[in-house]
Amino acid sequence: MASSSPPVRPARYLSVFLILLIGLYLLVFLTGNKKAQPKLGIDLQGGTRVTLTARTPDGSRPTREALNQAQQIISARVNGLGVSGSEVVIDGDNLVITVPGSDSNEARNLGQTARLFIRPVVDVVPVPQQGEQPPGAMPGLPPGGVPGLPPGGVPGMPPGGVPGLPPGAGPGLPPGAVPGAEPGALPAEEPGPGPASPEQPASPEQPAPQPRPYPEDPPPSPTPAPPAPTPAPAPAPAPAPSSGPAPAPGQPLPPAPDPRKDLADSIAFQKALRQNPALAQVAISVLMESRCQGSDPLAGNDDPQQPLVTCSSDHTQIYLLDKSIISGDQIDSASAGFDQQHSQWVVNLKFKSAAANTWADYTAAHVGTQTAFVLDSQVVSAPAIREAIPGGNTQVTGNFTGAKARDLANVLKYGSLPLSFESSQAETVSATLGLTSLKAGLIAGAIGLAIVLLYSLLYYRALGLLTALSLVASGAAVYAILILLGRYINYTLDLAGIAGLIIGIGTTADSFVVFFERIKDEIREGRSFRSAVPRGWVRARRTILSGNSVSLLAAAVLYFLAIGEVKGFAFTLGLTTILDTVVVFLVTWPLVYLASKSTLLSKPAFNGLGAVQQIARERRAATYATEQR
Repeated sequence: MASSSPPVRPARYLSVFLILLIGLYLLVFLTGNKKAQPKLGIDLQGGTRVTLTARTPDGSRPTREALNQAQQIISARVNGLGVSGSEVVIDGDNLVITVPGSDSNEARNLGQTARLFIRPVVDVVPVPQQGEQPPGAMPGLPPGGVPGLPPGGVPGMPPGGVPGLPPGAGPGLPPGAVPGAEPGALPAEEPGPGPASPEQPASPEQPAPQPRPYPEDPPPSPTPAPPAPTPAPAPAPAPAPSSGPAPAPGQPLPPAPDPRKDLADSIAFQKALRQNPALAQVAISVLMESRCQGSDPLAGNDDPQQPLVTCSSDHTQIYLLDKSIISGDQIDSASAGFDQQHSQWVVNLKFKSAAANTWADYTAAHVGTQTAFVLDSQVVSAPAIREAIPGGNTQVTGNFTGAKARDLANVLKYGSLPLSFESSQAETVSATLGLTSLKAGLIAGAIGLAIVLLYSLLYYRALGLLTALSLVASGAAVYAILILLGRYINYTLDLAGIAGLIIGIGTTADSFVVFFERIKDEIREGRSFRSAVPRGWVRARRTILSGNSVSLLAAAVLYFLAIGEVKGFAFTLGLTTILDTVVVFLVTWPLVYLASKSTLLSKPAFNGLGAVQQIARERRAATYATEQR
């Protein structure tokens, strides 16, 4: 004889689920934007596409290996922000990132190089405000000017000279080369102060020299005008001349400008100026003149083994920094947190063992000094060392919002990119096709759900009504969780995710069928509806747990092995499978137990179990007749 089961308290189970559901919707309506709207994917709300052009310090083309590595790192950053809805593809020498919504900054942040170095601070100079004379400037001189030098001149360099290059050489040109001329070409001779030659008499109105990469041909000698010809039909108008001078017959065309070479020259110039200790004061003056505004060609390309003159990320300070002591690849983990003591967002860093020892020794020997955290050649934080910091843990502080702190922690966690990238203009991706597919999918899902509910009501009657209530409870919980996931981890719901939700609802209905069929098995054995429910639940819950475990394992394998939108499908399938287990244990089982205690719902006309009870009576009668023989 089976032992008596412990007392069942269905109100306790239902109260737990109700508290969980109320808590979810309190978070929905009291946090974030307080709107009950999930974050939609690219195919449902459109998105923004940003093309990132790879930059190399020497101007060469990026290798395929470097592009693949950058794609993997950016994909990991995408997964750190949300599990679906973003795409990272390689297009030639570019990376194309597509993110949901109209905010292109999110895509640009994903493409951040994120080269972090920790450098000692040697000096700090505030950036002058608009209209304010920089410190040390002399009256009558432009900002950054030096007495006795033309504007922009560098001490010790001839006018127009470039730091780090021989006199007369331009960035990226060999010594003595002429800008725009072929290697070995001679510059055009300029007329001296002597008398003009008889072939070319002096004139006060000499034309300006043409910007050619070769000497200009002398004009032909004047010839007598020929007699006027017979008038002819007017020819067709000639095309407008081009803005630049046409090359002489037989001369090669001038080389087309190379953006990669220009960028490499700009990076080399910035390195020669801002990473040269002898030109530190000049570099500070140049940055002070620009007030740290504009794009920085050196971003992500500075040499950690050389000093650096750079600006703060808020453009208010100019820093003279020493060589790097720790690099970003020595970070073991990074996370965003809120510092309750100072009421500000911070990024918590944990170094690897070797860097942890370096950091502990350095902070112990430099108490009272400043140390700068330099991200992509900009100082994001320069705190003062108050005491030795053992253990390898430290914080990056700054004027962070919660979103900026999480973005910075995300890019530092997955490492720096092997290339630096320059972002182009953002493009809008339309969602018209996705919305049409969404409407068709929702209509098909609604029709399928209605058929399932109608079949449950006809076949199980009152139990079918409990099935509908359980599905509503499961759907409400899933919807709230999707909203919160989109709000806190940037999860985006796309068409593949909706397909996973629909399949998950079918899995939930399967669990109800298993439970109800176990109840029928118990009734066939001669038990009443009231006694069959708890016994059928004991047998059904094992089957339900086994089936849901298999579904959850399949969803996990699919999520970790798949790419793109399939991840979203696997995620929602796994989510609904977990919620199916919760709803069956906390909602369906207590409701069916309460129905078994009801006199009205125990009647065969309401619970649809009349045929099964008739079979049980026939079996008992047959058994009794057999025993009487």
